[in-house]
Amino acid sequence: MPFLTKIKWVVLSVVTLSLASIIIHLSLTKLWTVNIVQYKALPSLPEEFGSVLGRQVIKNKKLWGSIESLETLQPNANTRSNYSVPKQQSNGFLYAKVFGGFSKIRSSIPDLVAISRLLNATLVIPEIQESTRSKGISSKFKSFSYLYNEEQFIAFLKNDVIIAKSLPESLMERRRRNEFPTFKPTSSASLNFYIKEILPKLKKSKVIGLIIANGGALQSILPPSMAEIQRLRCRVAFHALQFRPEIQMLGRRMVHKLRALGQPFLAFHPGLLRETLAYNGCAELFQDVHTELIQHRRSRMIKEGVLKDELNVDSHLRREKGLCPIMPEEVGILLRVMGYPAKTIIYLAGSELFGGQRALIPLRSMFINTMDRTSLCSEKEFSDLVGPETPLPVNSFRPPPAKSENELKEEWKKAGPRPRPLPPPPGRPIYQHEKEGWYAWITETPTEPDPSPMDLRMKAHRLLWDALDYIVSLEADAFFPGFNNDGSGWPDFSSLVMGHRLYETASFRTYRPDRKVVAELFNMTRENLYHPKHNWTVLVQEHLNRSLAEEGLIRQSLLSKPAMFLSHPLPECSCRIASTKATNRFRGENGQVLYGGEDICPKWMQHANDEGSLEKEGSKSEDEGLADYESNDFVDESESEKNGSKTNQTPLWDQDEEMDPND
Repeated sequence: MPFLTKIKWVVLSVVTLSLASIIIHLSLTKLWTVNIVQYKALPSLPEEFGSVLGRQVIKNKKLWGSIESLETLQPNANTRSNYSVPKQQSNGFLYAKVFGGFSKIRSSIPDLVAISRLLNATLVIPEIQESTRSKGISSKFKSFSYLYNEEQFIAFLKNDVIIAKSLPESLMERRRRNEFPTFKPTSSASLNFYIKEILPKLKKSKVIGLIIANGGALQSILPPSMAEIQRLRCRVAFHALQFRPEIQMLGRRMVHKLRALGQPFLAFHPGLLRETLAYNGCAELFQDVHTELIQHRRSRMIKEGVLKDELNVDSHLRREKGLCPIMPEEVGILLRVMGYPAKTIIYLAGSELFGGQRALIPLRSMFINTMDRTSLCSEKEFSDLVGPETPLPVNSFRPPPAKSENELKEEWKKAGPRPRPLPPPPGRPIYQHEKEGWYAWITETPTEPDPSPMDLRMKAHRLLWDALDYIVSLEADAFFPGFNNDGSGWPDFSSLVMGHRLYETASFRTYRPDRKVVAELFNMTRENLYHPKHNWTVLVQEHLNRSLAEEGLIRQSLLSKPAMFLSHPLPECSCRIASTKATNRFRGENGQVLYGGEDICPKWMQHANDEGSLEKEGSKSEDEGLADYESNDFVDESESEKNGSKTNQTPLWDQDEEMDPND
C-alpha cells in the first residue's frame, strides 16, 4: 500500500507540473506573438452600401495626408504661346499599328500625335493589335474604340492635329497591296529621324505606315524649344485619351464602392510580369513551374537579340541591385511598419500576376481587406463590359495517329545493333483536364507554342481589366508600386499611374521606394522578418517618407523620365503656385531641368488654391485628436527602446543627410 500511494503522488505531481507548464507557455505565447491577422477570404462586399454612403471618412494625416512640399504643383498642359492650329492641307496620312499591352498602347499614342504634329500629317486612328488579333470579340467595338472613346479623342485634339477615322478607300486598296513605305521606329527615335528620313518620303508617297512595338516612337527628353510638343503629349495622355463610357462607368462604380466602406484605401500594383522578370533575371525568386517559365522566356529573348546577357544569373544578386520586384510579402511588412493597420483596404491592381495567388498569401494574411476588381464587380458587369462575343471552338483531345505495321518494322530496323532492349511502353495520353492552364505546353514540348485563340482573347480582355485598375489607382488615397522602372526600357503600369498622379494630384501620397535600399533593409532583418526591431522600423519609415516628398521625386525622375516622359511630366506640363518658399532647380545628366523649372500658375489658379487652403485650415482641427501613427504591434521593441533610449545606428545611405521637415 505505501508503494502504491507513492506512485499516486508521483503521477499527481507530474500532471500538476504539466498543467503549469502549459499555462506558462500559453501566457508567453499570448504576450510575444506578433498580431498579424490571419487570412480570411472576402466572399463579397456588404450589401448595405447605402447605409454607409454618408459615413465621414476620417484620415490619419501621417498615413493618408497630402505632401506639403508638393502642394504648390498644379496641372497645366495648356499651350503657352506661338502655337498655331494645324494647317488644312497636310503633307499626307500617317497610320500606325500598335503592338503590346495596356502600358505600351497608352505610352505610344501620345508619341504618334506628337509625330503627326511635327510632320504636319493627318493621323489615322491607331490600330490596337491586341484587340484586332483576337477573333470573335464583340463587333460593337473597333480596334481603337475597344478601349478608348474615339469621338472624344478626335474632338479634344482638333486644334492640335487633323485626325481621320480611316484612310480613303482608294488609299486603302493601295495599302493592302503594300505600296506605301512602312517603318518600325524605336522608342527612342530622334527628331532628326522623322524630319530628315520620314518627312521626305511622306511628301512623296502621301501615306506612311509605322509599326510601334516597344511602347513608344519618340525620344522622351526633347530640347527646351520643343516644350509645346511635350505639353501636347500631356494633353493626349491625360485629357484626350478617355476610356469608352462603359469602362468609365464601371471604374467609377468600383471607386464608389471602395469609398462607401468609410475609410481611405491604398492601391498596390505588384508588377509581377513574366516579360520583365525574364528580362531582369528574377527566376530564382519563384518556385516550380514559374521559374522554368521565366527561363523559357529569357532564353527566347536572348535568341531574338532583345537581351544581351547570360541565361543563368544570380537572381538574389540582381535583387540586391534593385533589378527585381519588391515581393508582395515585403510590401505588406513595409506597410505594417509604416503604421497601416491590418484592416486597411488594399486594392490589387494589374491584370497579370505572375506567380499566381500563392504569391499574395502573406500580404492577405497581414491585410484582411485586400481586394481586386473581382471583389467589386459581378460576372454580369464584366460580361456587359466585354460585350457579346462569338463562342470559341472546343479544344477536344486528339490522340496521336497510330503507326502502321510497316512503320513499326522500319523503326525496329533503325534502332541500332543487337542485342536490343525491349522498346519502352507507349506514352500515356495527356487528357484535356491535365492540359488546362496557360502553361500546359510545358508538359508536352520544350518550345513555347503560338498563342491559342483563347490566349488572344484573354489578352484583349486584359486591356479592359487594366483600364479599370488604372481608374481606381488614380483615385486611390495612396499608391505603392512593386516593380516600376525595371530597366528594360518598356513602359510599365506603375510608372504611368505615378506620372498621371504627379500631373493631376502631385501632393497625393505616391510612394517611390528605392528597391536597392529596400533590399538592403530586408537583408538587415532577414532573421527577424516578422519581429523587426524598433531601430529598423525607424529606418524604413524615414526612407518611405522621403520617397513621398521632393527627395524621392527627384531621385525617381533620374530613372523614369529618360525612359518615358509620361512617368515624369515635369516641368513642362505643370505650373507652380507662387509661395514664399523658393524651389531649387534640379537638372539631369544632359542639363535638362527635371524639377523646379515650372512656370508660375495663372491668377485664377492662385485664387482657387487660396480658397482650398482656407478649407484645409478649417478641417485641421478634425485631425488634431488623431495619433500620428496607429499603435503598431508589428514592431518588437526591446526594454531599452521602450524606456526611451535610442540606438545611433544609421544606414550608410543616410549618414550624411538630414531629414526633410516636410516628410
